[in-house]
Amino acid sequence: MTGSLSAIGVGIVVLGAALGIGKIGGSAVEGIARQPEAAAKIQTAMIIAAALIEGAALFGIVAAAILTK
Repeated sequence: MTGSLSAIGVGIVVLGAALGIGKIGGSAVEGIARQPEAAAKIQTAMIIAAALIEGAALFGIVAAAILTK
């Protein structure tokens, strides 16, 4: 029972991370389309934000794996 709950938790974490990164990517493309001269700054901020989301998702997956044991 605990393993299945952990799998659901991991799925929710991964889904949240995917939605967050998708939103960042879409917003960055829209921002670059509106202001092409700011593309470098937008891309840098996008990569940093995506890395932070990936770190939080990895933390959630590890926490779910630890709670399974």
